[in-house]
Amino acid sequence: MTQGSIAAWKMKVGDKISAGDILCDIQTDKATMEMESMEDGYLAKILVEAGSDEIAVGQAVAIIVENEADVAAFANFTSADAGAAPAAPPTEAPGNSATRAVTERPDLRATVNQGTPLRTSRAPANVEVAAPVGPDSKMLTVRDAINSAMEEEMARDDKVYVMGEEVGEYQGAYKITRGLLQKFGPQRVYDTPITEAGFAGIGVGSAMAGLKPIIEFMTFNFAMQAIDHIINSAAKTLYMSAGQIQCSMVFRGPNGAAAGVGAQHSQCFAAWYMSVPGLKVLAPWSAEDARGLMKSAIRDPDPVVYLENELLYGEEFPVSPACLDKDFLVPLGKAKLESVGDDLTIISFSKCVGLSLKAAEILAAEGISVEVINLRTLRPLDRSCIIQSVEKTNRVMTVEEGWPSCGVGSELSAIIMEDAFDYLDAPVERIAGAEIPMPYAVNLEKQALPTVDDIVRVARTLVNRV
Repeated sequence: MTQGSIAAWKMKVGDKISAGDILCDIQTDKATMEMESMEDGYLAKILVEAGSDEIAVGQAVAIIVENEADVAAFANFTSADAGAAPAAPPTEAPGNSATRAVTERPDLRATVNQGTPLRTSRAPANVEVAAPVGPDSKMLTVRDAINSAMEEEMARDDKVYVMGEEVGEYQGAYKITRGLLQKFGPQRVYDTPITEAGFAGIGVGSAMAGLKPIIEFMTFNFAMQAIDHIINSAAKTLYMSAGQIQCSMVFRGPNGAAAGVGAQHSQCFAAWYMSVPGLKVLAPWSAEDARGLMKSAIRDPDPVVYLENELLYGEEFPVSPACLDKDFLVPLGKAKLESVGDDLTIISFSKCVGLSLKAAEILAAEGISVEVINLRTLRPLDRSCIIQSVEKTNRVMTVEEGWPSCGVGSELSAIIMEDAFDYLDAPVERIAGAEIPMPYAVNLEKQALPTVDDIVRVARTLVNRV
């Protein structure tokens, strides 16, 4: 697209304008689109009248000024004068700011993609979309999804074993390892003392020797005791050994806030681990995610950090017969569209995917169409899925329970700025946990975490529906 025409003006000279207001309709040979104002101010001059043809990309079509008193100064301003930035209007009043011309944003897509409609309720062909619940679906809890995945992979490969505190006789602190000791015996299911640094180090060493350990932390808050083994040994050894020593293993356990367990048991470590080269980081939401990602993690040749959520363990999800197949895998590095929409993209992971979908239902009743991306894999991120969604909706919100500073939303915002800045019609909004240690008091804990109401409120603002 190199030129177009103004189909109709929605504002007239002298009108007060707010950022996000529709100035005019633009007609091209490919589509009709709306031009939004990026500034607050007053429409001082229309340089190109409706019906004008062959308007070049980048040509000024109107003048917006900050102060109403400056409108009259542009009465005789013409499109020829807009070839360069206009001089400030003559006035003796102090504090006048420079005016700016409103220009049509150029189409910065690759040439082969230009002309492809972006605002469409169809998802791109290479992005996975949540399938409707079929009549042959069964209900499965996240707990049973993880348990069945581990059991099947242990039966498939005798190099796979489980190790951690209370994983055997007690069947796991959250019963994730229920029945494994009885089926595979104490040589494949190891109960350990309370020494995360000890059993994580043993697990890393055994992985380097060719075994495939699944190391359970009762909570990833306790994994801080073992973080030297996770980062300096598991994540870096393949590179430091020039590819000679692999470390195929899984570190798993609950991550983030539960309920009433205080600051030392409630931290989300997603952003910590996803910043480390050499690790793969997963964060399942549904039972399908949990089962398919666990199987993929166990089979993967690299160390995988598998971040669960305690409050999701007992939650049931419908799963298809394909999900229950012993070779069902969810590919690492691939996000999933849980809902498809046109007006706003919400990017989330783990428990906050459920909150985002509830918010999307509320917004749908108000006529706001929301696309919800379930990241599933935090490292490597599915940049393609994210960018294609932004190109379509032009507005983005990230939702997570972790702290905002250097969080997952921060990285997502950076990626969007790098790869999709010219598609944004508004700044990226981040919803995250309050930047404080998690309170123990129930009422304060509730205020420290994102809610459905938070997502709905910010979404309305993003799409100018307040």
